[in-house]
Amino acid sequence: MNQAVIALGTNMGTRIDNLNCAIRAISRLPGVRIISGSSVYETDPVGITEQRKFYNAVILVETTASPAILLGGCLGIEAAMGRVRKEKNGPRIIDIDLLLYENFRNDSFEMRVPHPEILNRAFVMVPLADIFPSKRALGLFFGAALREIGEDGVSKTGYELVIPEGEDFV
Repeated sequence: MNQAVIALGTNMGTRIDNLNCAIRAISRLPGVRIISGSSVYETDPVGITEQRKFYNAVILVETTASPAILLGGCLGIEAAMGRVRKEKNGPRIIDIDLLLYENFRNDSFEMRVPHPEILNRAFVMVPLADIFPSKRALGLFFGAALREIGEDGVSKTGYELVIPEGEDFV
């Protein structure tokens, strides 16, 4: 059994519904149980700034799935929800990233874990601090990076994630 951290983002359609749809789907992946989730934050877009603001959140999961299987499941959920990769940092119905996986590191074309941009993105670190108030997450210390970057462009929405209860854990 391992823990992993997954980031979610969306800026198309009904954003809170997109996040909760993705979370329901993740909770149904074989060998995955959601332990906790952050608050939902509205964040400024990165890269292409002329687009709608994003809703971002992170979840902590417990899993028996390998990192590759977990990532594949997340990519499948993106596709099923209609994610089309037209342009880097462009608008998206859903973005699901495997940020961290306990006791695992990989830097290949297929998978980069820990996610290489964690320490550069307040929209990831601020929700991550909800789940890990010590600013230490599965071997990653992000407190100094968050202090340096700050929280500009990141604000709580007032929405909370709906974490399914009682899902079977296979």
